[in-house]
Amino acid sequence: MAIVTLNYGSRGLSCEFDTDRFDIIKAPESTPPLSDSQIGCKLDSPIGHSNIEDCVENGSSVLIVVPDATRSSASGQIVNLLVRRLIAAGIQPYDIRAIIATGIHKKASDAEKAEILSPFIYQRIKTLDHDPMNLMGLLKVGETATGIPVELDRALFEHDHVFLIGSVSFHYFAGFTGGRKLICPGLASSRTIAETHRLAFDCRTFSRRMGVGTGILDDNPVHEAFVQAAAFAPRPFLINTIVDEVGECVDIFCGDLVASHEAACMAYAVNHSVDIKEKRDLVIASCGGSPYDINLIQAHKSLDAASNACRDGGTIVLVAECSEGLGRSDMSKWFDASDSRELAHRLCEKYQVNGQTAWSIREKSERFNILIVSNFDRETSRSFGFDKIEFPDLKQFVESGGKTGYILPRAASINIKERSRPN
Repeated sequence: MAIVTLNYGSRGLSCEFDTDRFDIIKAPESTPPLSDSQIGCKLDSPIGHSNIEDCVENGSSVLIVVPDATRSSASGQIVNLLVRRLIAAGIQPYDIRAIIATGIHKKASDAEKAEILSPFIYQRIKTLDHDPMNLMGLLKVGETATGIPVELDRALFEHDHVFLIGSVSFHYFAGFTGGRKLICPGLASSRTIAETHRLAFDCRTFSRRMGVGTGILDDNPVHEAFVQAAAFAPRPFLINTIVDEVGECVDIFCGDLVASHEAACMAYAVNHSVDIKEKRDLVIASCGGSPYDINLIQAHKSLDAASNACRDGGTIVLVAECSEGLGRSDMSKWFDASDSRELAHRLCEKYQVNGQTAWSIREKSERFNILIVSNFDRETSRSFGFDKIEFPDLKQFVESGGKTGYILPRAASINIKERSRPN
């Protein structure tokens, strides 16, 4: 027998398991976190872009774009170091502003802003809020190749220089997080966000569109639309972080918006892609704790990863606290549909971003028996197609014998593929 810790919100839940029945699927152990001096060296070696000090000049203004509280990016440490360098290069503190790239997520609270930027920086530079519905705060700057209107936050165009800070990890239909996503959807209008996300769903087949998926950038229509939309913003300096299980920075790729992001994605994929010989009947998947299980929208990413390791008809146990519930109150209406096909019809009649997430959840609840350890009550869990269990029930479930399976301590951080069988 062995013990695994499954993170749940801010807590770690210990679970004993039989090593003859379960295999752990996770990325290799991370390298030690980067020190401030090591981060400085990384920032001195941008890809396809001038050095930071060569980008700015005395008297110019700077906008720093950071992700919201649903992302772990080590942004506090990076912002601290970046602001110090900017001031040393002649930028005045009152000419530096930060904006939270919330997309259609909720506005960040003061406490979240202090956590994202660090309390020291939050108290010293002005912080802006993005509102995807406020037409006065948005500019229409063009269209993508497929005619999607691109509307971005005015702040991107009201500063002399833009720095983007975000982490790279897998995304279930955009391929990877970070990079261009800090601008679109992060600082885009609700219309631009909806139209670019719509590309992930095929209304002819009522399923996910071909070409979109975890770890896929080439010929991915959603990724391409994000890149095209982000290209309308003034040329930014991008800082891509890769973080470990506790959110500390273990690597950085910086510089050009496209080139540095692609380099970061390649490095992340090499260390976080796992081949399995076979899918199994039981998968225990933890999101990895907060912020990855802060709500159902975020927790779904771990469910999606777990589905790649489970046989159809098998059981997935999702360990996700969901302290903030669904993530958006308007998401609940989608679960009124009788099944995933009806939900897909409704989605194609009137597309909404969270409707696609609801469809993905409902589709999986029809393919698998899904149990959830969370803050949701039993009735709410059933509306998703899940059965709620408590953690002691999970321990008994794992220890009771029977099915073989996999345990995923941080499910969304890995891309699982079943190895092809020889003919």
